[in-house]
Amino acid sequence: MINDKELKIEDVYKQKTHFNEVSLVGDLIFWKDNLNISEEKNNALFVRPIKKDEWIPQKLTGDGFFINSSFHGYGGRSYKCIQSKNKIYIIWIDKLTLSIWLQEYQINNYESYLNNSSYLKSISEPKKLSKELIGNFDANFVLINRKFILGIVEINERDYLYSVDINVCEQDLKILKEFDNFAGSLSSYQGGDFLSWIEWDSPFMPWENNDLFFANLDNNSQIKKIQKFEKTRISNCDNISFFQPYWLSENIFVCSEDSSGWWNLIFLEINQLENIVIKKRIIKKYYEYGMPQWVSGISLFSGTQESFFCLARHEDYWVLETYKNFAFIKRIDLPFTNFSDLHVSGNKLIFKASSNNSQKQLMELEIDDLSNLSSKNYFINISVSTSNAETFWFEGYKKKRTHAFIYNSKLFNTKKLPLIVKAHSGPTNYFNGELNNEVNFWTSRGWLVAEVNYGGSSCFGKDYRDRLNGNWGIVDSEDCKALVRILIKKGLVDESKIVIFGNSAGGFTALNALCSDPLFKAAICKYPVIDLNQMHFNTHRFEKNYLNSLIGQFNTNKKTYFERSPINKVKHIFQPVLLFHGKEDYVIDYKISLQFNKELLKNKTHSEIYLFENEGHGIKSLNNKLKYLQISELFLNKNLP
Repeated sequence: MINDKELKIEDVYKQKTHFNEVSLVGDLIFWKDNLNISEEKNNALFVRPIKKDEWIPQKLTGDGFFINSSFHGYGGRSYKCIQSKNKIYIIWIDKLTLSIWLQEYQINNYESYLNNSSYLKSISEPKKLSKELIGNFDANFVLINRKFILGIVEINERDYLYSVDINVCEQDLKILKEFDNFAGSLSSYQGGDFLSWIEWDSPFMPWENNDLFFANLDNNSQIKKIQKFEKTRISNCDNISFFQPYWLSENIFVCSEDSSGWWNLIFLEINQLENIVIKKRIIKKYYEYGMPQWVSGISLFSGTQESFFCLARHEDYWVLETYKNFAFIKRIDLPFTNFSDLHVSGNKLIFKASSNNSQKQLMELEIDDLSNLSSKNYFINISVSTSNAETFWFEGYKKKRTHAFIYNSKLFNTKKLPLIVKAHSGPTNYFNGELNNEVNFWTSRGWLVAEVNYGGSSCFGKDYRDRLNGNWGIVDSEDCKALVRILIKKGLVDESKIVIFGNSAGGFTALNALCSDPLFKAAICKYPVIDLNQMHFNTHRFEKNYLNSLIGQFNTNKKTYFERSPINKVKHIFQPVLLFHGKEDYVIDYKISLQFNKELLKNKTHSEIYLFENEGHGIKSLNNKLKYLQISELFLNKNLP
């Protein structure tokens, strides 16, 4: 028997610079980080030169800001850096003043870099551009004529395109357009004449069906004309989703669209709105150049027509590709399997990368460096007790080919191992198999861990994602159970110690998997979906119609909403349940978890619940994360001896 060391609980969530919302402008990297001043919510923007990680970052914004976005409920990027000639404009959303702010900078010379770690010179005081506004700003800002900033804002459950004058403080927003329903992904080429954005309407989510729009403006930032891109030019499909509109030049545009069943690239030339030319479509099966737009500002493409880089998901790993003049050049082989946050500027590029034995890290490269990357230079040294994800395809619900990642314990012995099955949130999310210390906490204690990309998960094509339509609570739960039965048949697991974990939508999957089936011996859920009726009536605007596809139209499927809800299945749950919930959760009310716990106890089912005072839909505090692991381990030791 090899008895490697258990991963210490205090080592699971070691604090590192995460480079939140990273950006690249010229040779400078920008990011957002917390300040941890007193108990107040505050953060700031920072900058330093690329490939100079030993240099001291320059703090750009003061202590009195909480830079954050709540656009469409889940937010996303909360600031933008725009370079125009010799100036850099930094625009951010401040949740304390409920306003958008602007500050202008010039790039310092190299001597200033070395002398005082000042990479940018402020040439204006921070300006509060807008009056206090009860609404949600998006940070996909566009600078027009170095005079106006355009953006999208959500006010009273309606989206608007607006402009503000960068030379005026505390002004009212000038509304340019009221959208029919949802809008996002505003973009433009700096100095160009055209805008683009996407819109979608009920009952669809943006990744199910949306529309692509273009517009041109006059010198006063007023819209002259709007043109909708006709989907019939690429397909007769009823539902097509466009992802990340991006301008390569003043008149060359790229995005991805999923009419083929996969989010593939399409390049357009736009000299006149009346004559939008399709320059090239890249149709590649099993490649996804897009993902569900839960948050704003996802960046999978960047660069120019001459040097265009993009990230794509292929089967169970990500790849980095480069194109020139719409033609595929090559796939760049890198020692990583997961990528995100790609940004290119000149001959520099940055992205976040990880693999099954490498934690997420920010890669800062010159384009010529790409051929010289190796795991020796860039991987983090990992303990021999670390468990790495292994791809596992199996027959899921209705014999459909389904994906999972398996993490084997390093505690080798002749005994069958206890099993933790993890169901991801979303439910249109996915597990990526990157090194995960929370998983290693369990595998270092002898557990086998399986992360299930059940039917409905992203990055495996549209058909795979659509498996969940009308079947949430069935396909996902049955896929988890199918995997367990296969692992039992292979003689890998101890049938008396099989547990299912799930957060949010994954909690819904986990609790449904317990019902009337003794396969799982316990469930541990954080902020789970428990009552579909409550979710339908009380969730925020963005998700209000999400259940239409997952379950069905509410008015004609009330019985299904009732029957799929774990709150109404208490009498069919006999296994121990452990619940965690934040009392500031505005997506799922913690009181539903309290009620569920009470009903389980009334039914003589062992149940425990732990509430966190200052947490919302997710556990952010390091102390609370540690408590979650400690309590979970005690719970399993007590209930599955």
